[in-house]
Amino acid sequence: MKRMAVAAVAVLTGALATTVSPVAVAAPHPSADLLAAMQRDLGLDAEQAAERLRQESAASVLQRVAEGFAGESYGGAWFDAATGKLVVGVTDAAKTDRLRQLGAEPRTVAHKASDLDAAKAKLDASQAPAEVTGWFVDTRANAVTITVKRGQSGAARSLVEKAGAVAKVVETDEAPRLLKDIRGGDAYYINNAGRCSVGFAVDGGFVSAGHCGSPGDSVTGADRSELGQFEQSSFPGNDYSFVRANSSWTPTPNVNHYGGSDVVVSGSTEAAVGASICRSGSTTGWHCGEVQAKSQTVNYQEGSVSGLTRTDVCAEPGDSGGSWVSGTQAQGVTSGGSGDCTSGGTTYYQPVNEILEAYGLTLTTG
Repeated sequence: MKRMAVAAVAVLTGALATTVSPVAVAAPHPSADLLAAMQRDLGLDAEQAAERLRQESAASVLQRVAEGFAGESYGGAWFDAATGKLVVGVTDAAKTDRLRQLGAEPRTVAHKASDLDAAKAKLDASQAPAEVTGWFVDTRANAVTITVKRGQSGAARSLVEKAGAVAKVVETDEAPRLLKDIRGGDAYYINNAGRCSVGFAVDGGFVSAGHCGSPGDSVTGADRSELGQFEQSSFPGNDYSFVRANSSWTPTPNVNHYGGSDVVVSGSTEAAVGASICRSGSTTGWHCGEVQAKSQTVNYQEGSVSGLTRTDVCAEPGDSGGSWVSGTQAQGVTSGGSGDCTSGGTTYYQPVNEILEAYGLTLTTG
């Protein structure tokens, strides 16, 4: 970081005719994880990934210098991965030679960046029809691009008029949606009525208690948005279920700690009797205790369930289905019990490994 700061100061204090090179501006030493991700997702080898980071670091410094030099004629800038250079747009062609001396690749454009920003601000204050999926300052195109659903270009007419000459309409098959996390212990609602708690995320959704819902029952998340539906469920006899989530929701290895950092599940090794154990649920949050016994049969009013694990941890209605962990190991999902979290109680959980085996599911771990 110190080398980068020194290089930036040298550039900004008058060395405007000097090329800002990747050697002059060293990027902070990248982590192995970052380099591995770049290799995987950008199709680079380790040396190419490190070199790209150096080039991008130099470009970030040069961008500030170039913008200051271009002044009112500045038309935006972007990094060109193919050349490893910063491309700088200017409306004044007389400034291109100096920009090239600085190490940038100049491009003469029609619109100033300030005009593009002003046009986008007008759209931000507008009411857009449902066919319009968004808009942004498209630096490479030197335009404000308005994206619309395929075959619905006409829906953007009023926005084009507001943005003026800088507007560009692009049809797209993309349908933006909120991406939400499936997290153990969070609330979910069944048929927009009853509430239970997420057990653990698995590939395709999450596991929970069987008494919470039946196959086909609809499920909404804690925010009441559509989440999915019960695909499989077993109760009585067992007390487990699998909820298939829609594409708006992403399984994560996290369990809600309710007041602390999420617990990240790393596996599902079964804890011994006497081991400490903690529970997460949407009614009473996070509570801990000990494992007291295994393979207990419990005779609920609704029917008998066998193979449950007994604990001295409290729980209340709405906590059903929620996560049980020992350390970072997933243990099970809340079934039922007695007492409450004011006076204390006994609570039982359905072991998670049985659920995974029964439905052929893979636990999401981190």
